[in-house]
Amino acid sequence: MGSDERVAIVIEHMRLENEHDFPACIATFGRPRYHVVASAETHDGAAGVAAFLQENKKAFPDFRFEPSRVTPTADGAVLVLGVFSGTHLGTWRGLPATGRAVSFEMAVVFEFDGDAMTGERLYFDLGTPLRQLGVARDPTSTAGRMATVANHPVTVARALVRSFRHRRTLES
Repeated sequence: MGSDERVAIVIEHMRLENEHDFPACIATFGRPRYHVVASAETHDGAAGVAAFLQENKKAFPDFRFEPSRVTPTADGAVLVLGVFSGTHLGTWRGLPATGRAVSFEMAVVFEFDGDAMTGERLYFDLGTPLRQLGVARDPTSTAGRMATVANHPVTVARALVRSFRHRRTLES
């Protein structure tokens, strides 16, 4: 199978996922597997991938992934860059619906074994959607600094002690 055929499979897979036709989306795999690098989760097999996709649909009923670049790689994989977006209207990873919108960049590597698509590896910064949902703060902002001190006083105290010791070492 050439790179054009692999790209066509990936584009069809993404189209079906955006239409929320999960059985057809999963059928584009020879061996369905999603690996979410940000959370070190693997969803293996048709049932595991279906559960992952359903969780996303319940949390973000209008979710879409809009690819901006689709590139075959020298080793037979297909790299896709794009943006995931949706409105948080259901529980996601234990977080009750906030009604807020998310929009964040992702890189997805579609892996193949011969003619069969065997996996999807998703790369994204988990902090970005959490900030957009209002449950995380940029630690360099005033609100982020206050949250860090309030939520992690021992860690902050240790960091201050290390900083003080480091300064004393530099001054010696």
